[in-house]
Amino acid sequence: MWGSLVLVAVGIVGHFIGGGPAWWGTFAHGSYEFMSKAWWGLLAGIVAVGVIGRLPENLVPGLLGRGGTFGGILRATFAGVLLDLCNHGILMVGAQLYRKGASLGQTVAFLVASPWNSLSLTLILAAMIGWKWMLLFIVASMVIGILTGWIIDLLVKRGKLPANANARELPDDFCFGPAFREAFGRLKPNAANLREIARTGMSESRMILRWIFLGVVIAAAIRAFVPPDKFHAIFGPTLLGLISTLVATTLIEVCSEGSSPIAADLLTRAAAPGNAFTFLMAGAATDYTEVMVLREITKSWKAALALPLITVPQVLLIGWLLNQ
Repeated sequence: MWGSLVLVAVGIVGHFIGGGPAWWGTFAHGSYEFMSKAWWGLLAGIVAVGVIGRLPENLVPGLLGRGGTFGGILRATFAGVLLDLCNHGILMVGAQLYRKGASLGQTVAFLVASPWNSLSLTLILAAMIGWKWMLLFIVASMVIGILTGWIIDLLVKRGKLPANANARELPDDFCFGPAFREAFGRLKPNAANLREIARTGMSESRMILRWIFLGVVIAAAIRAFVPPDKFHAIFGPTLLGLISTLVATTLIEVCSEGSSPIAADLLTRAAAPGNAFTFLMAGAATDYTEVMVLREITKSWKAALALPLITVPQVLLIGWLLNQ
């Protein structure tokens, strides 16, 4: 964490100071650009983690529904679409939901459906590519989130993937009224509650922040040493272009704010709507920060790698269909 944070900080300082070789200028500018777009999502994610940490134990499972059920997957998917956070902030929230008892399938459905579907980015994407394509992309992403979450929970039931040790069964007499009243009491904006929210948010977010900082370093380094024209030249609406897009979005750590303009460019200039969808969705499904965070919270490589292994084939199929 500290090594990555130092590199990011030095890069940001280098952006303002200038000078040095060309690769350093690109790295410094990339570090600044990533953090200038992601800082609000990180801050909002830390606050959200602190708030969720203060909620009563039964409230989160009550809102998301029972883990391992189709209704629970639907609720988690809609929550991911509606929550207005970037993909960096959403990781913190997803990890905290898992700690609060969400099933592995619900957590993955939440993460898959959310990274670029926030309200603000949806409006930006609509302005770039039009409402028709934007709505089609959202529906397709929700289908993938629901199917992926359902498959993962099915594998958990069959013992192929680990169950969430934090899972809680709701009591038969559970009522939202008392749970909400308790939550309001814990979140009342007084000094003690605000201190606890800040403390919980920072302590619970350290695990995610270290991978985000490392992701920024890697992404800035790729920008510095891999010419962008090498990627753009072969992003046409062909099977090769689709595979090339998958490779590019896997290698490049692109935040949700940065992915929308690139996806719009793939749709308008390369005339490849399937490639644009693949860039948006596979970027989240193959994100190494996301995979490592899943590994941290589940303590299982099988659970972490289930995200790309189950999601990517669906993304490629829908991408290919869109290109037709």
